[in-house]
Amino acid sequence: MTAHTLVSQLTGRARTAAHARTTACPCGTDVTLADRPDGTVVRHEETVAKAHAPDADPRELALRLSLATRLPDVLLAPAEPAPVALHGRLVTFWPYGTPVDPDEPDAAPWEAAGDLLARLHRAPVDGAALPPMRGPLKAAHAVERLRRAEPHPATGAVLRAWDTLPAWARAEAPAPDTTTLCHGDLHLGQLVRHPAPDGRWLLIDVDDMGTGVPAWDLARPAAWYACGLLTPDEWDRFLTAYRAAGGPAVPPSGGPWPALDVPARALTVQTAAQAIVKSAAAGRALDEVEELVLAACGRMGPVAPDVSESARGFAK
Repeated sequence: MTAHTLVSQLTGRARTAAHARTTACPCGTDVTLADRPDGTVVRHEETVAKAHAPDADPRELALRLSLATRLPDVLLAPAEPAPVALHGRLVTFWPYGTPVDPDEPDAAPWEAAGDLLARLHRAPVDGAALPPMRGPLKAAHAVERLRRAEPHPATGAVLRAWDTLPAWARAEAPAPDTTTLCHGDLHLGQLVRHPAPDGRWLLIDVDDMGTGVPAWDLARPAAWYACGLLTPDEWDRFLTAYRAAGGPAVPPSGGPWPALDVPARALTVQTAAQAIVKSAAAGRALDEVEELVLAACGRMGPVAPDVSESARGFAK
């Protein structure tokens, strides 16, 4: 089945689901929100349909959907409780939420992100019944794609930075925490307002959710801050909100970097690996942001036993 066929048939499923929810659907333009190998997402009015990755585990996805239903104040709940099949892909349906506006960075909801993460991490879960959070596995996949790609002058520095990480952060050993619920792929694109357009902020995308080290969910903002891509004010807003809501990933006061250093390194390596592969595939040079991330990989030495706040983790 071609990508075009999948999008077309998925849009038809979204339209059917939307019409089942309301008799007053205005039936405007259908929108493809994402079309990647690991997920295709389309929208018909107030209904979103997602075709998950071809290797998505039905049992694990069902557990993650159940969690989203049980935590409606933190996670966007699915519009239907169970996935359906479409040409070998699992498809889920969701209400539409208004995403973060990338053209208004000053309005980014850092406080909401910190608060939601803290409440997710504090949620009671049965760790024995949940799959592991997939963050380290996604980072490992990015590094593996880099190894298979054409040689690049920065590849060596990225792989050396990867080698500084402990085995659990490279998905080569179980995580040291198997009781905390984690999102697994936190970034601003994972927040929406629901009901649209100006409801409360909620987290979306359950594909990587599971038990693991909660600091992983703070790692992308931490890595951006360490690379100079997130301002001290934005970082402080996020971290302060997380701590105010009782988030367990970092101590309630003092420097957070002893907890954040390893996950932030891992997310920096993942981002750098993706940047090299994508730029090579597009036949373009690395942009300024990508160069900053690669430079951070080049600064990474061995993981220190104690990381001070003043050092800002690996960004020395």
